[in-house]
Amino acid sequence: MSARLPLALRQLCRPPPPGSPRRLRAPWGAGWEGAGWEGPRGRRRLQDGQAWSGGPGRPAPPPRDSMVREVIQNSKEVLSLLQEKNPTFQPVLAIIQAGEDNLMQEINQNLAEEAGLNIMHVCLPPDSSEDEIIDEILKINEDRRVHGLALQVPEDSFSNKVLNSLKPDKDVDGVTDVNLGRLVRGDAHECFVSPVARAVIELLEKSGVNLDGKKILVLGMHGSLEASLQCLFQRKGSMTMCSQWKAAQLQSKLQEADIVVLGSPKPEDIPLTWIQPETTVLNLFHDFLSGKLRGSSAELRSSGLVAEEDVSLLAAALRIQNMVSSGRRWLREQQHRRWRLHRLKLQPLAPVPSDIEISRGQTPKPMDVLAKEIGLLADEIEIYGQGKAKVRLSLLERLRDQADGKYVLVAGITPTPLGEGKSTVTIGLVQALTAHLHVNSFACLRQPSQGPTFGVKGGAAGGGYAQVIPMEEFNLHLTGDIHAIAAANNLLAAAIDTRILHENTQTDKALYNRLVPLVNGVREFSEIQLARLKKLGIMKTDPNTLTEEEISQFARLNIDPSTITWQRVLDTNDRFLRKITIGQASTEKGYSRQAQFDIAVASEIMAVLALTHSLKDMKERLGRMVVASDRDGQPVTAEDLGVTGALTVLLKDAIKPNLMQTLEGTPVFVHAGPFANIAHGNSSVLADKIALKLVGEEGFVVTEAGFGADIGMEKFFNIKCRASGLVPNVVVLVATVRALKMHGGGPSVTAGVPLKKEYTEENIQLVADGCCNLQKQIQIAQLFGVPVVVALNVFKTDTRAEIDLVCELAKRAGAFDAVPCHHWSAGGKGSVDLARAVREAANKGSHFQFLYDVQLPIVEKIRTIAQTVYGAKDIELSPEAQTKIDRYTQQGFGNLPICMAKTHLSLSHEPERKGVPKDFILPVSDVRASIGAGFIYPLVGTMSTMPGLPTRPCFYDIDLDTETEQVKGLF
Repeated sequence: MSARLPLALRQLCRPPPPGSPRRLRAPWGAGWEGAGWEGPRGRRRLQDGQAWSGGPGRPAPPPRDSMVREVIQNSKEVLSLLQEKNPTFQPVLAIIQAGEDNLMQEINQNLAEEAGLNIMHVCLPPDSSEDEIIDEILKINEDRRVHGLALQVPEDSFSNKVLNSLKPDKDVDGVTDVNLGRLVRGDAHECFVSPVARAVIELLEKSGVNLDGKKILVLGMHGSLEASLQCLFQRKGSMTMCSQWKAAQLQSKLQEADIVVLGSPKPEDIPLTWIQPETTVLNLFHDFLSGKLRGSSAELRSSGLVAEEDVSLLAAALRIQNMVSSGRRWLREQQHRRWRLHRLKLQPLAPVPSDIEISRGQTPKPMDVLAKEIGLLADEIEIYGQGKAKVRLSLLERLRDQADGKYVLVAGITPTPLGEGKSTVTIGLVQALTAHLHVNSFACLRQPSQGPTFGVKGGAAGGGYAQVIPMEEFNLHLTGDIHAIAAANNLLAAAIDTRILHENTQTDKALYNRLVPLVNGVREFSEIQLARLKKLGIMKTDPNTLTEEEISQFARLNIDPSTITWQRVLDTNDRFLRKITIGQASTEKGYSRQAQFDIAVASEIMAVLALTHSLKDMKERLGRMVVASDRDGQPVTAEDLGVTGALTVLLKDAIKPNLMQTLEGTPVFVHAGPFANIAHGNSSVLADKIALKLVGEEGFVVTEAGFGADIGMEKFFNIKCRASGLVPNVVVLVATVRALKMHGGGPSVTAGVPLKKEYTEENIQLVADGCCNLQKQIQIAQLFGVPVVVALNVFKTDTRAEIDLVCELAKRAGAFDAVPCHHWSAGGKGSVDLARAVREAANKGSHFQFLYDVQLPIVEKIRTIAQTVYGAKDIELSPEAQTKIDRYTQQGFGNLPICMAKTHLSLSHEPERKGVPKDFILPVSDVRASIGAGFIYPLVGTMSTMPGLPTRPCFYDIDLDTETEQVKGLF
């Protein structure tokens, strides 16, 4: 064979595609284990029961084949038991071979097949460099199919750099420093021990040699094998010496030794007489890692055991045993267990400092440490800086058989404009569950938009001692998901207007020639163009065979500009972009129209990201997004514009949930942030699904819905739960004395304006009157059959009498429990009672049901929500709304769930109506569709999708310390 393998042969020798590890042929045939197998050097082995000539008085050892069979049979039985409980589990041993000697490959292959393992063989040229070998090792390190990795390379390639590039948990030969270190420390149950070293010990002991007190000389050996042998002999009570052939005092050491283990051929100038006749000699001339047999220059003969091939075959069997152990450990890691999570301690101060001071006062755990604590593998996270990481979706496949944890939704009563602390309650609850009750739990939050951060609200990472850290990174950019959404959204917007321009200015033939150009004399349809042809009913693949009519059908979308619903977006509050005119440059040839910008999180792409359950599903949803109608009233989609693949590419990283942590070091997913009125206002389905697998059956995933229960919770149940198939166990309903006083008739609450005395002094009557809103929201949750725990977010101005009254009235209204929470000032410790109540409610069981059947007509679904949830007497549709409903029904979109867009400040459509409004007619001014996301959204009143900046925005207080690079003034 040439020094470099031909490319085709190298490809054949590389790992097979996922799901199909290649089995090499068994070179020895079915009866290899029979007594009388012909060894690789042609010497016939002893048959079972044959006489043993090991020396006078020495007991005959068990036949070599019998020992190997015992190890392999044991491995096979263990593997069968593992596969009974895990039918899809199939361990794979990868062997990287650089060279043409296939002896060890044949041995490993045959034994692996007998035990039921698969072999993956990677062939490299004999003269492969150290870096080439390491490259192959690193690939296999990241291959989840492979549970063990062995090297069969030249001896001079076994540098520390090569050996320590192996993942210790796949190092079935025990050659890495990590495995050797654990062996030396006495942690043999946590590491892989060299199969060769184990084979030596077992052969000696099974041959009747008592190692306790024996003097053993390990001669002509070096590296990991020498270290492993020395350690194992010492564990058996032996006195071990190590020497090279040219060492001084070699003769005296040989004469002292009871056992000599030879690791290399004896030089000619060393007499055989230096070895005593009664000395047991083990010949390890075989290079067990490289697979190369090296004969000795003189045959060593003594009355002891000479066992070159015995050790070789038994070591191969023990390597298989290590492989099965590796698979068992891997399976154990996949199973649910209580996290051994290191809690970050809090030292709450009074008065409570600002959020950013608290955040900076805590040192987050490194993300790789947190990931390992919660059961993530190293190749399942992508670390972004020091405070955040993305989690790969492959985790869902790995844990597909894992039982889900309990699913908890945090919603709220109708809030004041200041918000009532749902995010803070969510974080306080998971801190209590994980850090104090030692229950696996995950918080799943939405990513905040830059608009509110620099506008009026400020940060959204929680608050006080219940927040996500680092809070600056949480609130600013994070990992760029919103920017990716804006890029994809605006690419699609540009494609719409560009297509209209080109169709307006070109003939059918010219348009077709540009859409399907000649490249190097060949004209071909792209994959997405073939999909469009199929949609049109044109079953042709050759661009040269289309008729003129088919060319016109294919090339012209005939978009009606007056029906375009797709807007451009940016993640900044900018009121002057609410209505704009585009196309005024002379290059646009007179094509102009009125358009607008929305805030980035209002993009349908954000809603798609939040509701998708895989990369494939996201691509399909993106393609289904309707951007306009053509002049015949038919929907025009992103797929028709040919942009689906490009959108998917822009979002390939955004689809991965972002991992962060709370102040107490518990895990948080921050992913997606769809608008809570025109969209469903919940974090991503993917984050919830991954978290539910990671926490395990007894764990909890706590996620948050936007706005009050009448909006966020209703959409969570009717839209998100339909998309995900997940069933909630508990609703935590957040209330504050402040909001209840407002609903009881208290003065208006305005952001940036000091609270009136009614909110800072005890007023039992206002609280009692306002509890009607809390009672209504409890009833809404009960419509879905889910138990409710009320979390009263306590402020320092609340009195004991007010707190007790709210809890009492909540329980009378049907809440499973009502608990005061002090997480803002005390962290997770302040929400332990809430955590206990949630655990108890989850054990009660949920009888979840949807509010309506999606097959109902659109109008009936709107009416059901308005009457049952909001308490309206009826609905009133504008002519435009009715026209849209008729169009969507005709286009086949009538069976989608409803996403109501109305004010969050009242159960009705009028923000000033507090408490529980009655006998009102709900006006529906317009109806729009998010077909890719999968819902119809009626507009109740005027909905702004582009917030404006106030007179004094938050950015006045935000600054950067140029010396320390710390952000100042962010909340």
